[in-house]
Amino acid sequence: MCKGLAGLSASCLRCAKDMKHRLGSLLHACEHGPSHSKKDKVMMCQRVSPEEVKKWAESLENLVSHECGLAAFKAFLKSEYSEENIDFWISCEEYKKIKCPSKLSPKAQKIYNEFISVQATKEVNLDSCTREETSRNVLEPTITCFDEAQKKIFNLMKKDSYQRFLKSHFYLDLVNSSSCGPEKHRGAKSTTDCHSLFPQCA
Repeated sequence: MCKGLAGLSASCLRCAKDMKHRLGSLLHACEHGPSHSKKDKVMMCQRVSPEEVKKWAESLENLVSHECGLAAFKAFLKSEYSEENIDFWISCEEYKKIKCPSKLSPKAQKIYNEFISVQATKEVNLDSCTREETSRNVLEPTITCFDEAQKKIFNLMKKDSYQRFLKSHFYLDLVNSSSCGPEKHRGAKSTTDCHSLFPQCA
């Protein structure tokens, strides 16, 4: 006879809650999947050629320098619940584009609070020396104050998550879609609209 939730151990309840959370995330992704309306087509990112997609496998630099490559990589990291690294890298890239000196300090503090401090909501995995150096830099921020930390996180992604990404469906689906698309007409190169696979591109 079923005992209901009361008969489950604490560990079972935790597992059930974790599974509910994961299923909820998957359902949310499905419900907000790619749309084929005219409005979405207007917002779609540039089409990606097979050559471009293959370049993403050559280096992480090639991947993140392309709008759709970056979106695909971020979607993969999000599926692993580890998107804080790429979010930190993107924030550092945006920080380095700041032109007005007066905006450096508030932006630097925001990045520090979100990714580096002990109470950071998206704390990245930095060694103690780099963390301390970055903490000192933020006290008198310059355009390069996050360079070392950003470099460490980039290398961490290159050695770890990037290798897994290349074996994941996030990348392989794009490879297959690019190389198995409609027949070429009059020598035109085939392309893949990555918006159909990664709505984040828009």
